Amino acid sequence: MRIEFLLWLAGAMATFLGAATASRTYIATNSILVLILSLALYCVGNLIMVRLMREGGMGLAISVSAVAQLLLINVIAYFVFDERLAPSQMLGAGLGLVAMMLLLFPIGER
Repeated sequence: MRIEFLLWLAGAMATFLGAATASRTYIATNSILVLILSLALYCVGNLIMVRLMREGGMGLAISVSAVAQLLLINVIAYFVFDERLAPSQMLGAGLGLVAMMLLLFPIGER
C-alpha cells in the first residue's frame, strides 16, 4: 500500500469524523451553523474520496473508508458522547478491523 494513499485516507477519515461529530452535536444543540459545518465537511470528505478512488480503485477506497469510519466514530461516540456498544456489536467492529487490515495489506498481492 502506497504511503500517499494512506495519507489521503487519513485526511478523509479526519474530515468524515469531524462531520459525524458535528452532526451528533447538531442533534444535541439544534444549531443551524453546526449543521452547515457538518454538511461542508461531508462535501470535502467526498471530494477527497474521489482522489482515493482514482488512486486505489473504488472498491478498496470505499471499503477501507467505511470500516475506518465505523471503528473511529465508535471511539468518539464512547469518549465524547458516552455511548456504548453491545458485546456483539464490539465483536462486529473487531471483525471490521480484521477486514480492513486484510484489505490494506493483502498477503498474496496480484
